[in-house]
Amino acid sequence: MHHVLRAEDIRLAPAYAGNSKHYSRCALVDGAAGSVHMGVGLAALKSGGRVDTHVQSFEESFYVLEGRPTLILDGRGYPLEPGACGLIPLGAPHAWIGPAKGSAKWIDMMAPQPRPPGAEQDTFFLGPPGEYEMGEFDIRDPRSRNLFRMAEDDIVVDKLKVGARKDAPKVSASMNTALLAYSGIALKMLVDQRLDAQLHTMFMVEYQPGGVAHPHDHPMEETYVILEGEVEAVGDGKRYTLKKGDAFWTGVSCVHAFYNTSKRTVRWLETQSPQLPARHGYRFSRDWEYFKEKLAAESAAKGKARRT
Repeated sequence: MHHVLRAEDIRLAPAYAGNSKHYSRCALVDGAAGSVHMGVGLAALKSGGRVDTHVQSFEESFYVLEGRPTLILDGRGYPLEPGACGLIPLGAPHAWIGPAKGSAKWIDMMAPQPRPPGAEQDTFFLGPPGEYEMGEFDIRDPRSRNLFRMAEDDIVVDKLKVGARKDAPKVSASMNTALLAYSGIALKMLVDQRLDAQLHTMFMVEYQPGGVAHPHDHPMEETYVILEGEVEAVGDGKRYTLKKGDAFWTGVSCVHAFYNTSKRTVRWLETQSPQLPARHGYRFSRDWEYFKEKLAAESAAKGKARRT
């Protein structure tokens, strides 16, 4: 099972009525799309707006696309900017404050999937944000356990060939924050267990021209929100051209593939839920086709041996 939502069909609508101001959201992936694990949306908050303090029985990650909202997490305010991302742990009181001017937009990802209206309550509002201490968005501070920021060059392989400055405003290089590059594909992890996410992951993916992910499936769901460029995507044998702003979702066992047939890079924000298992997270069709052919060859060889 899979789902495609085109950018032109995304409609922001007021959300959290009575507990927000100038806040809107559109669900990109939820139960209506066929998902059972995740709720992914596009959220927007205008200047002078807010989302009241609330607690959730699910964890939530975010990635800021534009604008400068403020996240209040556990009574501390963090000024965000494009590229900022992080995790709101399950049960953590938090609120949002609109930017000083203009509007802000971000992608949110919630797991387990929030319950539909009328079901058992999973979000509990505590009232408008009270006084809070403004904190610095400093990802080098070891007390910053749930926040991260991807700079533009963090996913550009050639710019990573030179060592970072000692005072570079980034998380110290490690296997957890390293850029993974293969088959014309670059992957930068944003939110995972290092930020205390237990039920899902969020990461950035970039394909160079000619980059390919051959047909495969997973034991988890994935959502892809295209941020730049365009890519040919296949889901359950159907082919789509995905462009900026489009959202694509693949369910468990949906055989899917990606081909960058354009002359420019394509970049998307990707989420997974549940988290990728330690083994057998990818099942490539070509590997099992090879195995099928090998078994047939072995069977033919044994038959020939018996006849002789």
